[in-house]
Amino acid sequence: MSDWKTWPGLAVATAVALAAALVIIVLTSVVTRVAARRREWPKALRSSARYPYRLLLLIGAAWIAIAITLPDPSLRATVNHAFLIAMIAVGTWFVAAIVSFVIGLAVGRYRTDVPDNRIARRLQTQLIIVRRLAGVVITIVGIASILLTFPGVQAVGASVLASAGLVSIVAGLAAQSTLANVFAGVQLAFSDAIRVDDVVIAEGQWGRIEEITLTYVVVHIWDDRRLVLPSTYFTSTPFENWTRHSSELLGSVEFDLDWRVSPDQMRTQLDAILADTDLWDGRTAVLQVTDAVGGFVRIRVLVTAVDAPTLFDLRCLVRERMVEWLHTRDAAALPRTRLQTVEQEARPRAAATPTEPIGLFTGTAEAEERASHFTSAIPVMDNPAVDSPAVDRDER
Repeated sequence: MSDWKTWPGLAVATAVALAAALVIIVLTSVVTRVAARRREWPKALRSSARYPYRLLLLIGAAWIAIAITLPDPSLRATVNHAFLIAMIAVGTWFVAAIVSFVIGLAVGRYRTDVPDNRIARRLQTQLIIVRRLAGVVITIVGIASILLTFPGVQAVGASVLASAGLVSIVAGLAAQSTLANVFAGVQLAFSDAIRVDDVVIAEGQWGRIEEITLTYVVVHIWDDRRLVLPSTYFTSTPFENWTRHSSELLGSVEFDLDWRVSPDQMRTQLDAILADTDLWDGRTAVLQVTDAVGGFVRIRVLVTAVDAPTLFDLRCLVRERMVEWLHTRDAAALPRTRLQTVEQEARPRAAATPTEPIGLFTGTAEAEERASHFTSAIPVMDNPAVDSPAVDRDER
């Protein structure tokens, strides 16, 4: 073994170790490729953990070879420390990839492309948050493990733990908004307030929950824009969730028509329209006259569909078919504005009689008496209580 502890022996041993690691990598890749032909999970495992796995094998093989054949003992501690840090970093990456793969398998078991997917969307949301939390925890543990490999960090470990309370208070005050969003994200995941793929109305925008993270929520708006909101928005601001319990919805279509409209004929036409489309789910189809004031009669149509996008298309279809039917079959029901023309006529005038203006204080006896109360002399009453020295002083 001492013959290998030379610089040429170090190079040869390192090359042999790396070659052996490459052989293991190739064999593993072949096995996973063959398994991926029958099942889906080996392919997902290769895509998530391929690079950290290969790097971990290469670093481990090189570390073993160099630790055995390193000719200079003075460099052994430094080299071992460097390889230890590299192994911890790559190992943290590998563990995080494996955890993400396992949780991803659990997420994939719950499909959201089925009609009744409320439970699946809730579990997907919770598993996604758990995966993110697990990644954060694994990263923190990896960084802490690397720091603990330094002797200086171990020496100050006791003092760091002693001051952890003060540091946590300062950090909490400095990052209270961030922490609030983190706690709000966890609350949203496990309180079932919103789930991935929920249909919501937020900030006046209609869209679907596309992503829920620890600090923000992404809403995919109907026109393919993305609305990014902090997690605290959904815990402190009222919003509409159209798929809280189920995705089935009720929608309305309104028409302002002429008084000559026939609701019975429109009701018959509505039944024909709904029978000719797959957008209607068959639950509700109602046509009612909700208002008849002024020059118009308001007709309201209520229909139902399995989800919000389907309901929107169904409402547009009913509106379009009804407008076309009114033009072709019942033109008398189209809204009209009626005007009445009145000819200008001379206004008769009565004979002029001399009159005087009548006001509040003039024109009538009562008014003049009322005015006298304001214009008559005001009597001055002597007050015996007034001190006489003041009167004498005025006279002087």
